[in-house]
Amino acid sequence: MLAISLAIIIGIALPIETAVNSRLQGVLKSPYFASLVSFLMGTILLTCMLLFTGHSFLIAGNFFSNHPWWIWLGGVLGVIYLTGNILLFPKLGGIQTVLMPMVGEIFAGLVIDDLALFGSGHHALTWLRALGTLLMIIGIVFAVVLPERARKATFQGAAEADARRREPTRWLWQLLGILFGTFAACQTAINGHLGQLLKSPIQGAYVSFIVGTVLLLVVVLWQNHSLRLPAGALAREPWWIWFGGFIGALFVLGNVYLVPIIGTGLTVVIVLLGQIVGGLLVDQFGLLGAKRSPIVPLKVIGLIVMMFGVTLIKIF
Repeated sequence: MLAISLAIIIGIALPIETAVNSRLQGVLKSPYFASLVSFLMGTILLTCMLLFTGHSFLIAGNFFSNHPWWIWLGGVLGVIYLTGNILLFPKLGGIQTVLMPMVGEIFAGLVIDDLALFGSGHHALTWLRALGTLLMIIGIVFAVVLPERARKATFQGAAEADARRREPTRWLWQLLGILFGTFAACQTAINGHLGQLLKSPIQGAYVSFIVGTVLLLVVVLWQNHSLRLPAGALAREPWWIWFGGFIGALFVLGNVYLVPIIGTGLTVVIVLLGQIVGGLLVDQFGLLGAKRSPIVPLKVIGLIVMMFGVTLIKIF
């Protein structure tokens, strides 16, 4: 029960991180630069946690040769997932940018469990777990897709949606959205296994953030040729916009801790449930400068259906 509660809590925290990083992106005028700052702040927090707990920053040389190469890919997949969502939004719009990766993440998490990929424990994909997965997808449609469609049922919104539907490569972007979601599930499994091998969830999360930070640093320098902050960025903006990475670090750390305990598939679906709850709270109260969007009955129905789905996946 403690693991389930932790998964919901870190899921709730993720939309808060998204709101913070969105504000930061507006200040820095670059999504990649904002992601770099977020990863860097997360790395600083994990560094402090390593120092406080007495864990080593170093990894034994034979560790690299004794374990498969893919255990270092967690941070890379995290950056691809983050960048992928940035690329998806103008092509698919807000609804499908949320939906497609979630679908990929849910299915990939259950497949990883069923095939025991990336060092995950084996959790067979029974028909009841499959039914739970279907209920999760239906719940997401009710909680996210239908309310958003109703809210955007305006002449301008319909025109934009029609323009996107006419785009010949739309189906390719939809497949890419599902693929990016599978990357997120793989990242969760890989980081969980790395934490097990290092015998430290903190060190596993730290390695993932170091890899992601270095990769984003290369991307930002290649794109912007500079790490200079816009004039007045530190003075004019609230202090909290710089600390979204702290939430991201705790999110990854929570996943690294949970995967060996409850498996990749269950971790993914419960965190997604928490993510929907957190997103509804951010919208309902307009937290951190987000636009207010009151909770409607469709969203409540979606949450209830998702909870039934999680229950089936958890029990069976």
